[in-house]
Parts: sequence; C-alpha cells; structure tokens
Amino acid sequence: MREGKGAMSVVGLILAAEVGFWVVLGAGLTVRYGLRAPRVGGALLCAVPLIDLTLLVATAVDLRRGAEMGTGHGLAVLYLGFTVAYGHYVIRWADGHAAHRFGGGPRPAKPPRHGRARVGHEWRLLRLTLLAVLISLVVAQLMVWYVDRPGTTEGMAEVRLRALGMLLVHGLFAAGYSVRAGLPPASGKAPPRGVGAGE
Repeated sequence: MREGKGAMSVVGLILAAEVGFWVVLGAGLTVRYGLRAPRVGGALLCAVPLIDLTLLVATAVDLRRGAEMGTGHGLAVLYLGFTVAYGHYVIRWADGHAAHRFGGGPRPAKPPRHGRARVGHEWRLLRLTLLAVLISLVVAQLMVWYVDRPGTTEGMAEVRLRALGMLLVHGLFAAGYSVRAGLPPASGKAPPRGVGAGE
C-alpha cells in the first residue's frame, strides 16, 4: 500500500484515538471511585466507543474524498477491530484494579500462569482475537463498498490478509500452550535405581 498525506493523517488519528481511550477511561474511573459518582463515571466509560466511531468515520471520509489507500487506513481498520473486541476486557480489567485500590473492592484475580487454567485463558483471548478479525473484515468490506475505488479494494484485501495472519499467529500460540499443558512436568530428577517399566 502506498503512503500519502491522508494515510499519515490517519496514523495521527489512530494515535489520538489511543490516547483518547486511556484519557476517557482514566477520567471515568477517577469520577467513579475518586469523586464517588458511579453513574457519571459509568456514563464516561460508556462514551469510550464514540472514539472508535469517530476514527471509523474519519477514515471512511478521508478515502471517499480521494485519499490514496495507505498503511494508515489499513491500521485504522485493524485498530477498530481490536479495540472493539478487546475494549470491554480492558475496561473490566482497569475497573477491577481501580475498585480494589480506591473503592475497597476485592483484589482482582491474576491470569493463571500454568496448566489447564492457562490454556483456557489463552483460548478465551483467542476468541476475542477471532472477534477482532471478524470485525476488521466486515469494516474493510464496508469501506470497499462505501469508497468504491479500485485502489481501496486492493488495499483492503491486504488488510484482510494481515488480519487473518494475526489470527493464525495467535491460534498457534494458544495451541502451543495446549500442547505444553498435556506434557508431563519435568521434575529434573533421575528415576530411582531398580525402578523400571515392568515393576
């Protein structure tokens, strides 16, 4: 994909959206627990998806006005997919820690590190990645229909391949955990003498 001024401006929008996500998230948690206003804080947290919507509209309008399809536009599509899919997970994680630190809530459980529990955790994250990829594919196709230009069609095809590649890598990662969990633990100790398979 070629780079253009439009693509670079979209990269700036992505960075602004990421900063805006954490600013709004921090403001919502501060109001909820610091100012003891849970309803107002919850309303701020509910406003987080508006940032994604703004980025989506800006990317589509930029392409529709004739900007060359570039890496920035592709990143915007992938960013949207992953922030929508993982957004609730991240907000819930941050809310749990804020509730424990400032609201007297219980300490959030840490992700499991080993065994079947870790395998289950990785496969749950893989489902989120699958959702992110599906959202990215849908958004890419909607962009193609909305912009209706050959360059955009070719560029979004590349975005789809990247999204599917991310899903493949994460799938291999999760499968690796599954295989490791099925292996016997390595104790590092030699078996006692005289003990054999037939005894």
